[in-house]
Amino acid sequence: MARWKPDLKEGAVTPESIHLRRREFLRLGAAGALGAALAGLPDAALAGGDDPSGEALPVSRRVEMAGGEKPTPWKSVTTYNNFYEFGTDKADPAQRVGTFRSRPWSLAIEGEVKRPQLLALEDLIKLAPLEERIYRHRCVEAWSMVVPWLGFPLAELVKRVEPTSRARFLVFQTLLDPAQMPGQKNRVIEWPYTEGLRMDEAMNPLTMLVVGLYGRVLPGQNGAPIRVVIPWKYGFKGPKSIVRIRFVEEQPRTSWALLAPTEYGFYGNVNPSLDHPRWSQAKERRIGEFLRRDTLPFNGYAAQVAGLYAGLDPRKLY
Repeated sequence: MARWKPDLKEGAVTPESIHLRRREFLRLGAAGALGAALAGLPDAALAGGDDPSGEALPVSRRVEMAGGEKPTPWKSVTTYNNFYEFGTDKADPAQRVGTFRSRPWSLAIEGEVKRPQLLALEDLIKLAPLEERIYRHRCVEAWSMVVPWLGFPLAELVKRVEPTSRARFLVFQTLLDPAQMPGQKNRVIEWPYTEGLRMDEAMNPLTMLVVGLYGRVLPGQNGAPIRVVIPWKYGFKGPKSIVRIRFVEEQPRTSWALLAPTEYGFYGNVNPSLDHPRWSQAKERRIGEFLRRDTLPFNGYAAQVAGLYAGLDPRKLY
């Protein structure tokens, strides 16, 4: 059967991911216990607020991993982002997320694992202590932010489910629900949104499962209730509102690589020497700054991740 053709032409496409959405973890228990009842209320957008809002989450430790840069203000992080499930304009997620519900929520783990399972969000967030990590975030469109994410290493979940020897890649799938995510009514990309990582990328300590932002419950516009953050990759590699992780043997076909294979490769590593077909990647504009700055290889995390790609030509879009 022939695959449908997207209504939006490649030249009109903007990509990626970055943030906001409001939710309610109803009181996460006392002193570090992450249990408690989670609200099943609609996620209300808090666009326009200057100060972090929403339920506070317990933080086991804070780790500065953005070269000492000041985090981008909450208002910018939560009102300027790509989340095509809510629309293609960067203001759409914050404006259109009001009817989205993030409770109840579960995450299915499937494929080449010895322990497939369906994890309720309440159980998932108890797998490891929540850390706040301040990461640089770089969009393929050449803008960037510094974001204080709250979550834990994806490796903690991977170890729990015990991948088989055939598991070489992870495939992430986001929620498919056009009634709640109005952007899915338009065939901008092939829904549901699908992304993937190689196993060693998933196991890298920098790769996070994120449930919060600025110490608060992750807002809807930013991919609540759970998303993936890989700081050395362009933002489109970080799927939001994920409902399924599948362990597979073959490299998966991912949403943006299917739509525009000459623009979005599977790896999506931040690379100032490899231009996007429609713009340079050598410079970037940090949100809140007027002047552009040099883009750092691997977004500044080369020391931790460059070795993963030994033998790959950095001038090639993989």
